[in-house]
Amino acid sequence: MAATDSMAERMLLYQRSNGGWPQPGGDAIDYKKPLTPAQQKRLLDEKGWLDTTIDDAATTREINYLVTAFRTTQHEAYRQAAERGIRYLLTAQQPNGGWGQFYPDSSKYRKHITYNDNAMINVLWVMKHVVDGTNDFNGVDKKLIPEARQAVNRGIDCILHTQFVQHGILTAWCAQHDHITLKPAGARAFELPSLSGSETVGIVTFLLVIEHPSAEVKRAIRAATTWLESVKLTGIATKTIIDPNQPKGKDVVVVQDPASTIWARFYDLETNKPFFCGRDGVKKYALADIENERRAGYGWYGTWPARLLSKDYPKWEKKWGTD
Repeated sequence: MAATDSMAERMLLYQRSNGGWPQPGGDAIDYKKPLTPAQQKRLLDEKGWLDTTIDDAATTREINYLVTAFRTTQHEAYRQAAERGIRYLLTAQQPNGGWGQFYPDSSKYRKHITYNDNAMINVLWVMKHVVDGTNDFNGVDKKLIPEARQAVNRGIDCILHTQFVQHGILTAWCAQHDHITLKPAGARAFELPSLSGSETVGIVTFLLVIEHPSAEVKRAIRAATTWLESVKLTGIATKTIIDPNQPKGKDVVVVQDPASTIWARFYDLETNKPFFCGRDGVKKYALADIENERRAGYGWYGTWPARLLSKDYPKWEKKWGTD
């Protein structure tokens, strides 16, 4: 009898009949937490629910874990569950080549091409591992390879077609793009159409691994890295402080720091000016101008592009930069 993996066993219970995984309550599932018999029964009763998603690495996370669990245990159920997950992702790919945050749910912003939190890029990495047989994906059905290869190619085309042209200049990407027009789109009230200092990094990092990149891919990479370099913010940093006057006793403030280089999460589509937004949906240009709940509860600044610009992109340019 094959060995079992307790986390993999719980993943089997959470997997929906369509092959994907949900995100109950909007939070990532804690697979280390044991399930009571009543919880197990409820999950079996919910198998047919259509709440499957790629948000916050849901579905891709489970597939990645299960292929490794299969390698270490040779438990056939883990391989089969991973393959069902891969087939779910193949089915969920849109005609435009992208993936929405949810499938089959297409309500509100769930249908948008979703780069937010690397959702679509996580899917493309899964597909690439299927094609290459890397990261323990060599154990999955080889019949999935042609479909996965096609999915990667279509996904790359989607990336190229959604890169934003600002006043005639190719720049970066929004966290979401309209599934019809491919233009930058909003999501939650505080996530307005913008250029992303975060999601752009995940997209470019994926493009960097393409062997023998086309002229179009090279142009996309160079334009995005040029844009990231142009919008970096020097001399400021964020600091979390104790503030008893705030609801949760803390706040996030912008401070002067001569040694700091950071990027904003959102940049204005027309001006590249960093902006911030509370739950009222109103664009502001100072972090202090939005409510504390959003100010301290969202990643408005970060160093996401630092490694890309200092190491990964120069290495790529050295390899592929002859033309």
